[in-house]
Amino acid sequence: MRRPVVVALLGVMTAVLIGIVGVVLVPRWFAPATVEVPRADAAASGEATGKIRASLFYVAEDGLHLTAVDADVPFGATPAEQARALVEAQLQPAPAPLAQSIAEGTRVRQIFIAEDGTAFVDLSKEAVTNHRGGSLDELFAVYTIVNAITVNLPAIKSVQILIDGQEVDTLAGHVDLRHPLTRNLRWVEAPGKDGGERKEDGGERTEGGGARTEEQGQKQDAAKKPAGTTQARPVS
Repeated sequence: MRRPVVVALLGVMTAVLIGIVGVVLVPRWFAPATVEVPRADAAASGEATGKIRASLFYVAEDGLHLTAVDADVPFGATPAEQARALVEAQLQPAPAPLAQSIAEGTRVRQIFIAEDGTAFVDLSKEAVTNHRGGSLDELFAVYTIVNAITVNLPAIKSVQILIDGQEVDTLAGHVDLRHPLTRNLRWVEAPGKDGGERKEDGGERTEGGGARTEEQGQKQDAAKKPAGTTQARPVS
């Protein structure tokens, strides 16, 4: 009588042990090794907080031309985001001794890019209401924005400036904004190696820090004429 009971108990214990091994240990033996995988959003966050090296434009000390300055600008994941980052950086105070060409208080409302490579830059009304006037100052304000985008983003061929979501004729009565404008470096100069200044378009160098030259006077007079424009496309 005892032997069948003992055999039965041994059988039950054996079955329990086999069950434990099958449920607990076997899955651990055959489970794949695990490693720490970085979260995808961590990489995206690092990219979004990165920087690009860009050329920004400010009014030179003599007030007769723009000067290109290299600066770190936040990285944008799309062309529209990068264009916005460039314009927002351009709206920051100018490094001394240069001056800001865009009216104080101006904000970027929206930027969108058409399939033909035209960027539409929607600025706040302060770009007009706070503008100090003058044809040369208006010319610099317009081409500061146009050049900041087209120089740093070659895929963008032209820029049209809007104010509060609407097309405008001008900022202050001189530069035609009814059509997109292409890059124009005629009024842009950068520091030369010998301490003078050189024209970005390869023109003749003039010595910086001296009196106004005849060439500078001609440049200022020419700047008072309306800037040329490119063929416009309907704004959707």
